[in-house]
Amino acid sequence: MSKMFTNRCLRSVYVNIQWRIPIIRRYSNLDSEMKRLNDEKRYKEALTLFVEHEQKGQCAISDIAINQALKSSTNMKDFSSGLKISSRYSSRIEKNSFIQASLIHFYMQFGDINRAREIFRQSENKTKAVYGALMRGKRFHFYEFLLISNVGFIKNNMFQEAVDLFSEIIDPDEMNIMLFLNACSGIATKETLVTIDKVLSNIPNRYRESKQILIAAYDAFIKCGDLPKAEKLFPKIERTVRSYGNLMNAYNNNEQPEKTFKLYKRMKTDGIKANFLIYVFLLNACANLGVLSISQSIYEQIPKTFLDHPYVQTALIDMWGKSSCIDKAKNTFESIIEPDTSTYTSMINVYGLNGMALQAVELFRRMPSELVTEATYICVLNACSHSGLVNEAQAIFSTIKTKTEHIYATMVDCFSRLSLFDEAQELVDVYESCHSPSSSMLMALLSGARNRNDCFLAEKIFNRIQQNFSQDRDLFIAASVLLGNIYASTGDLEKAAEMKKKISQIDVKKKLAWLGQKNFELMIGSHPRSDEIYAEGEKISRELVSRGHQYGSSWITRVLGENETTESVLYGHSERLAIAWNFVVNPHASTIQITKNLRVCGDCHQTTKRIALLRQCDIIVRDANRIHHFYKTGQCSCNDHF
Repeated sequence: MSKMFTNRCLRSVYVNIQWRIPIIRRYSNLDSEMKRLNDEKRYKEALTLFVEHEQKGQCAISDIAINQALKSSTNMKDFSSGLKISSRYSSRIEKNSFIQASLIHFYMQFGDINRAREIFRQSENKTKAVYGALMRGKRFHFYEFLLISNVGFIKNNMFQEAVDLFSEIIDPDEMNIMLFLNACSGIATKETLVTIDKVLSNIPNRYRESKQILIAAYDAFIKCGDLPKAEKLFPKIERTVRSYGNLMNAYNNNEQPEKTFKLYKRMKTDGIKANFLIYVFLLNACANLGVLSISQSIYEQIPKTFLDHPYVQTALIDMWGKSSCIDKAKNTFESIIEPDTSTYTSMINVYGLNGMALQAVELFRRMPSELVTEATYICVLNACSHSGLVNEAQAIFSTIKTKTEHIYATMVDCFSRLSLFDEAQELVDVYESCHSPSSSMLMALLSGARNRNDCFLAEKIFNRIQQNFSQDRDLFIAASVLLGNIYASTGDLEKAAEMKKKISQIDVKKKLAWLGQKNFELMIGSHPRSDEIYAEGEKISRELVSRGHQYGSSWITRVLGENETTESVLYGHSERLAIAWNFVVNPHASTIQITKNLRVCGDCHQTTKRIALLRQCDIIVRDANRIHHFYKTGQCSCNDHF
């Protein structure tokens, strides 16, 4: 009996082994097959295989297979299948941190933040999970829950939540730090820089030279506006078209076009081939400068295959227009078979900047209504504002269904330039009945008060600016300059001097003036040929006075010095020095181009018209607001409406 019993037991064990081996093999095959299909991005086949095994019931479904099925659903954007898997295996998911992480990722990808958070909160085992086979051989632990959540937050533009979640990580790994920096890039504020510096100063030494972290930090510094730190990291990172392009774009946004050109030269030295975006950034830098010779030089370097790209075409229109070459901008626009919103808006803006408001309005009327955006409205209203077409502006304004702050501000500017302050104030009142005060509207009113030399109105507006925008340094400087000019124009030189003193206490860097391919600081004594420049300026001044020109003392914003005259102060204005410099270099110049960062004053405007007539030279001056074309006839494209 014992022998028979033993044989029976052996047969039972043998049968059990025979029965279990195929199941184990099938169990393992399903996992590996689904992983292979997902790795090959054959997500539908992987999910179909999973469902077939479920229906046949041939083998137990492993946690790995469930995870792969969720991965397939996520990548297929198949929300329904993912929900069904979540429902069928809910009891197992509650106990398995590995699947919970995949499910959090699934919900985040579909923007269901609340469900993802609920799974995270309900997880009882946030300390570890051991299923690392599908996570590149790494162990999967609680902090990878935070990683998954961070990815979701970033994908759903919840950058601050991602940063806050990062603070819960005691010992963040490389991926956590990268995601934190990506989230900071999304927030993109100067305040975030403090957090970035704190995290980077405390990361382990083994991560300090990580290529991924250095690139993420580089991007974060650029997005948050700390270009000096980005520049320090630039030599340490892998220099690619993307890294070069990011810094070029940042330079353009910070009005540093010269650095964009220098970076382009370095890029060529590194042997990195430019893509179409690099040329877009170069064209934007040219538009920033507005110097035709430089614009032409960059244009000639663009491969013909890129000239049909919509981004390049829009940038070309903008560049030619801001370089005062309207015909080339128009030719580029007309070469586009189907202009889009950007190209229409860019061309309308070009017309407006160059004093061709009627053409801007005409093109706006031809533009398909479905392509019109806020930017389009602003450009066409601005064109009307700078040419005094108030009726056309009102007609367009009345048709706008959704009026934003910028649209209101542009219309207020249009009224203010014509001293229609009652109409302007009425618009301001309408806007402020539902919103807080707008700095741009108040500045438009202040500029209008300057044109009319209305001290009472100007002081009232200036006080409102100080009251509502006390922390805005740049706004304070601009408003103070305008108010100081008004005081000077009305003869109150004591108050004008007081405003000038306040401005001088703030560090204001003067922008370079560009002439052809030469640039120089327009500050007394800073140029090696300053004696020649001033001598030429005096010569031009004598020629003007001999022909009856009278200088406007109302444009002087300070008390005259002992050896100063109205004439000597005014011909020292930056654009006049720039004109004088050009005649020093080329006495028979037929065209002069000047770019300045302030608005042209009334006396300079009148004087430049006379110089153009006297010297028979077309003079193009791009100021902070527009482009003035001073013709040899002694007329300006703005028709004295500026």
